[in-house]
Amino acid sequence: MIGPNLSEWALGKRSLIVFMMIVAVVAGTSSFLRLGRAEDPVFTIRTMVVAAAWPGATVDEMLLQVTERLERKLQETDFLDQVRSYTSAGQTTIFVDIKDSMPESKVPDIWYQVRKNIGDIRHTLPAGVVGPFFNDDFGDTFGIIYAFTADGFNFRELRDYVESARSRLLRVPDVSQIDVMGAQDEQIFIEFSTERLAGLRLDYQSILATLQAQNIIRPAGVIQTPQERVFLRVTGAFDNEHDIESVNFVSGDRIFRLGDIATVRRGFADPPQPMFRVNGRAAIGLAIAMRDGGDILALGANIRKEMADIRANLPVGIEPTLVADQAVSVDLAINDFMASLWQAIAIILACSFVSLGVRPGTVVALAIPLTLAIVFLVMDVLNIDLHRISLGALIIALTLLVDDAMTTVDAMINRLAAGDSKHEAGTYAYRTLAAPMLMGTLVTIASFVPIGFARSSAGEYTFSIFSVVAISLIVSWLVAVTFAPLIGTAILKVPKPQADARPSKIVGFYSAFLKGAIRAKWLTIGLTMAAFAAAIYLLQFVPQQFFPASDRPELLVDMTLRQNASIRATEAQALRLETILKDDPDVDHFSTYVGRGAPRFILTIDVQGANPFFTQFVVVAKDLEARERLHNKLEKALAEDFPEVVGRVSPLELGPPVGWPLRYRVSGPDKDQVRAIALDLANVIASEPRTRFINYDWMEPARQIRVRIDQDEARQLGVSSRALAAVLNAAVTGSPVTQVRDDIYLVNVVARATDDERVSFKTLASLQVPTPSGRMVPLSQFATFTEEQENPLVWRRDRMPTLTVGADVNRGVLADEIVSALAPKIDAFAAKLPHGYKVETGGLAEESAASQASVFAVVPFMIVLMLSLMMVLLVSFRRVAMVFCVLPLGLIGVVLSLLVFNRPLGFVAILGVLALIGMIAKNALILLVQIETDRAGGKGVVDAVLAAATSRMRPLMLTAISTVLGLIPIAPTVFWGPMAFAIMGGLLVATLLTLVFLPVVYVTVFGGAKEAPLAPAPEGT
Repeated sequence: MIGPNLSEWALGKRSLIVFMMIVAVVAGTSSFLRLGRAEDPVFTIRTMVVAAAWPGATVDEMLLQVTERLERKLQETDFLDQVRSYTSAGQTTIFVDIKDSMPESKVPDIWYQVRKNIGDIRHTLPAGVVGPFFNDDFGDTFGIIYAFTADGFNFRELRDYVESARSRLLRVPDVSQIDVMGAQDEQIFIEFSTERLAGLRLDYQSILATLQAQNIIRPAGVIQTPQERVFLRVTGAFDNEHDIESVNFVSGDRIFRLGDIATVRRGFADPPQPMFRVNGRAAIGLAIAMRDGGDILALGANIRKEMADIRANLPVGIEPTLVADQAVSVDLAINDFMASLWQAIAIILACSFVSLGVRPGTVVALAIPLTLAIVFLVMDVLNIDLHRISLGALIIALTLLVDDAMTTVDAMINRLAAGDSKHEAGTYAYRTLAAPMLMGTLVTIASFVPIGFARSSAGEYTFSIFSVVAISLIVSWLVAVTFAPLIGTAILKVPKPQADARPSKIVGFYSAFLKGAIRAKWLTIGLTMAAFAAAIYLLQFVPQQFFPASDRPELLVDMTLRQNASIRATEAQALRLETILKDDPDVDHFSTYVGRGAPRFILTIDVQGANPFFTQFVVVAKDLEARERLHNKLEKALAEDFPEVVGRVSPLELGPPVGWPLRYRVSGPDKDQVRAIALDLANVIASEPRTRFINYDWMEPARQIRVRIDQDEARQLGVSSRALAAVLNAAVTGSPVTQVRDDIYLVNVVARATDDERVSFKTLASLQVPTPSGRMVPLSQFATFTEEQENPLVWRRDRMPTLTVGADVNRGVLADEIVSALAPKIDAFAAKLPHGYKVETGGLAEESAASQASVFAVVPFMIVLMLSLMMVLLVSFRRVAMVFCVLPLGLIGVVLSLLVFNRPLGFVAILGVLALIGMIAKNALILLVQIETDRAGGKGVVDAVLAAATSRMRPLMLTAISTVLGLIPIAPTVFWGPMAFAIMGGLLVATLLTLVFLPVVYVTVFGGAKEAPLAPAPEGT
């Protein structure tokens, strides 16, 4: 017995215990209603984005002068996992990944260190570098997205209404930030004809200087009088494009009006900024993020209420559309899981009533809500929300928490039948079984330790399994030794004596079978070992999977063009696909993100950065069957109608985001060599017939025009390369001159050449360049033009050029199988590479290996903890060894169940196998302690084994069957199904083997020995 008899204390304090039960139910119900709701648990995205720009720099100049300097400093970051970057002409973006083992609480300190370290070297960057800029909100989830479309209003008018709506929504409780998507900044264009300026002998730079001087804001002074201060204001600032058009210039003895020599017009950014479309219409979106710890259901209700008021005040023609609503998804998911939870409760209650009878079943039935109420209260205190993981863990815990209550009730019935009083029967279970029950509970919790302390994103994602199960099991033990005896004394009656005291047919069959197994003990042991060996062999045929795809109706459609494609070309491809989606009956609605990926509207999405050559669709099907049909149709359309696009159609992911399931990284010092190796590697991957859609994150070069200046000629004309670059940039791209301050916006004034001169290569040669003497000379007089090629984009990993070859797998094929099939070929290919070059496996295989490694790293601690707990209870190496040899036998049922029902052994299923070890250990401990108790009562080894096994067969099988049946509601689910089948099959087989194999091993070890049983066996410790 452990400490004072809590059951006896509870029976002596009936009023207090009843009061505590009432408080527990009321507080638990209140806590359940307060618990936050979410679709998935929060896990920290341990990535910061560092970006910098150097306008005019080539890719190589950016790599050497900016990216390299920043990456060197970033490699000094504590707990750094890796530094990834992609560099394009004039732009670098660096991803700083810190190790998953880094505690969440210390992540902000690391990001502060990154900012400080980069600030220390900012002065060493080349002149003209803009930034670096930092984004440590990379993991923010924008669960609610609204799209605003306009009919009869221009984009600026639409944006005004959207900004007004954003201002109101920012005041809604629990809103942390709102991003505006698809808005196009206004610009005022001053378009010159370079030939006309040359004919009028006008100085282009002087015109721009005049505009800047007039529009500048400078203090004009303050008149201080004895009574007041009077500010002087100088007029001349531009209010609109008409003010700019009216500006006059003096050139010699002539005066020119800007509107007479140039076209001044208001438009939108050219080229466009990333665009947002909904159901084929241009739109402006509002992506709403919730603050940490908020309730998404409450936020969704508040947002809908505010949007209803906003909608009522919008003019006819402006229509808001709900694109994504995580609150609805969470509500559906919570309702589904709550239905599964109630079904599991009903199943377990039915098992209790059928197996134990009405009165004993009622005791167990009352223990369940009491336990759940306390669990909800503790979850509320520890800020554990209701979501996919915690609700699934509750169902798993529910199947376990009835074990102690059933054991207590079964012991009470047996003692009442033996003639004990209700008080004696209520305290008996604690005296004899409290210690093994508690140790068994702690051993079960210990088996979940690898889940709770795995340092990885997947481990953090599934942490609630450990926390909820641990809370539930501890609470169930407390309820079983305090509340259950009190309820039992009030409800249970003394069983009626039966004239025929013979055991039931099941017990009789089991007793006879066990006697035969003991007589043929070596055959029993041999058959068990053979079955275990067969399970080890068959394990290779069980499908492997990291995390399954989500069962939400969304599909992601990624379209990647060549990397020098303009955003206009990307938009054209997006519009073509939109025409297909508009007429598809399986589509409910869809949104398009041109030049960028969708925001993180669900935590597990693989967010894509902003690139003009990329577009992403989020297509919501009408149901899961429609999603599958749509998946096939879209893949066929992309393959047949979009040959110039690298396309991928995929459902949403569960667990940490991965993206392309197959990824192999080629790294080395020389970019050209890396490209050549990647091409050869792609052929190796393509040799596996189950792969498809092979692609590269950078590969094809882009053309550039090299303007070669005859420096001697240019120097004679007084033209410098700097001045020439400014003229070219202004004529071709356009250069910002000044800004017009319009309401809350700043409108850039951009001077550039006319359309026909700006986009023509031929006009470059005749471009008129001003000289200091006032003359205008054609560019061709001192420059020649040649076309060359350069890499438009270069990815690096830990400061080494790295090219990733990605691929998808055929429908119905698991990526893990393909990785295993390709592994020998990839290893052979990598072995032949030159020194300094390597191939690494990334994608799903890398993430899965890292996550499993983080779990298995804690397994040794789990084993030591379990052994320590068992040793405390058993105080015998041989007895602990007997329990330990039973633990792996659950694998027989696991493999058999997964093979029969064709379920993969994924990350969650592996966690289930680890949890199964604790369940088996608990059953083995209780049986072993019962054997020792019977031996202490004077029985021989064989008689004690038979008596203990026969007496424990009923409660052990009852708890096993109730666990198996209780898991049925989540067995069909995509996420929990593999884990449920693993536990169901493993526990059922392991319980049978515990009732047969463990007694046989015990008799084999102690059958001929004179060793005494455990000293204070009846007391448990």
